[in-house]
Amino acid sequence: MSESEPLTALSFTVSGRVARPIAEVYDAVADPQQLTRYFATGGARGRLEPGAEVSWDFADFPGRFPVTVVEADAPHRIVIEWDGRNTASESGRTRTTFAFSAIDDGARTLVTITEESWRATPDGATSAFGNCEGWTGMLAAMKVWLEHGISLREGFYK
Repeated sequence: MSESEPLTALSFTVSGRVARPIAEVYDAVADPQQLTRYFATGGARGRLEPGAEVSWDFADFPGRFPVTVVEADAPHRIVIEWDGRNTASESGRTRTTFAFSAIDDGARTLVTITEESWRATPDGATSAFGNCEGWTGMLAAMKVWLEHGISLREGFYK
């Protein structure tokens, strides 16, 4: 986008490195039992597979969130959509892409999470920043869970 084009939508990308092989890190996101241990602490239902509709519940935030799997290409990429407030999409949903890359001769995995599209408004920015915080927390929690077996979310939000 050039400086003369108006900003119409917001997106963000966060990333982190986990000292585990790519297949193990991918599975920590795709497998509902593992996701429940460090992220969806109220319970994740359904494996992230193409076309699946799953749900995530967070013990520290009210309500169950339905998640639609748009794409799942193990162990490299997962794309999901879910409802959001202040979205720029016609569907009222945001799209989140998880990309997994083996690094350090496969000993570690780079996880990159991109979420789009939020309205380029103050409310849209507030929603985008909130989700950016959430995905950053998810990456940190996943790292600590996979590398040390510790749940960071327990008692963090309540």
